[in-house]
Amino acid sequence: MPKRRSLLKRLKRRFPQAPAIAWLWRRLADWPLARLWRCANWLGPQVYRLSRRERQVTNANLNVAYPTFSVGEGKALAHDSLRHSAATMLELGHAWMADPERVASGILAVHGREKLDNARAEGRGVIVLAPHFGNWEVLNFWLSSHFPFTAMYEPPKMAALDPIIRHGRERMGAALVPTNPRGVAALLKALKRSEAIGILPDQEPSWGSGAFAPFFGRDAYTATLLPKLVARTQARVVTGVALRVPGKGFEIHFLDADARVYHDDDIQSATGVNASVEAAIALDPAQYQWEYKRYGKTPEEQQKLPNYRDYRLY
Repeated sequence: MPKRRSLLKRLKRRFPQAPAIAWLWRRLADWPLARLWRCANWLGPQVYRLSRRERQVTNANLNVAYPTFSVGEGKALAHDSLRHSAATMLELGHAWMADPERVASGILAVHGREKLDNARAEGRGVIVLAPHFGNWEVLNFWLSSHFPFTAMYEPPKMAALDPIIRHGRERMGAALVPTNPRGVAALLKALKRSEAIGILPDQEPSWGSGAFAPFFGRDAYTATLLPKLVARTQARVVTGVALRVPGKGFEIHFLDADARVYHDDDIQSATGVNASVEAAIALDPAQYQWEYKRYGKTPEEQQKLPNYRDYRLY
């Protein structure tokens, strides 16, 4: 084992990860979407076969969401989900670095744009709930191309990739703000200017920043920033996704959020957020990022029960 670790360290020094990833994004930016999908179609099943972590988390989440599925149905959906997740990773160069006209031409249709236009015409800001579905970087590209758009941004663990990712997300005009009180203040100001902002509704927040609410029938710790923003700005809330049309492009969908997102109670609002994400997933369950540990925290852990680990899903 020590020899193996030593070899891995030498390889990392010789082939630094960040430059290699950046180089790959630039190369893939020139590939057509059909070619990227063919690669993802092969890569997804390999990830399922070789990555124990991705396989187990995906299967665990799907068992919660679709308990009536047979083993065969669940496995087929898991394979399809990892195909789409692989496609999203391969398409990052396309969304961030490809010629803007080429990215725009890959957006085949936009459904529900009037929800944003009408809200802004009324002098209201728009909060776009953007779950990890389809290609959310393409959604960011479209939103920042058509509206003043602000979103929170947390720098990646590989600091060398930060300028590349930041440039990719900002290149069409998006304003990125930090995930702290200063960033929240910037979101409030944008909404008061009747602009659009983006929120990740399905990312597990840190303790103290969320509430437990059902997601496919199981409690998931959900961020409670939304009701605070709504209460202070009277913004309209919609769910936005970029649905992948494999090998061809994307269709943007804006859906009315569940009415409970406007409730001033944190749990009710979080329940509405999760219901809104469920409605987006229903467009094509395979395009959701099921390998994310959405149920990482549990109510028993929050209550500090001595046996809280027994209630963990992962």
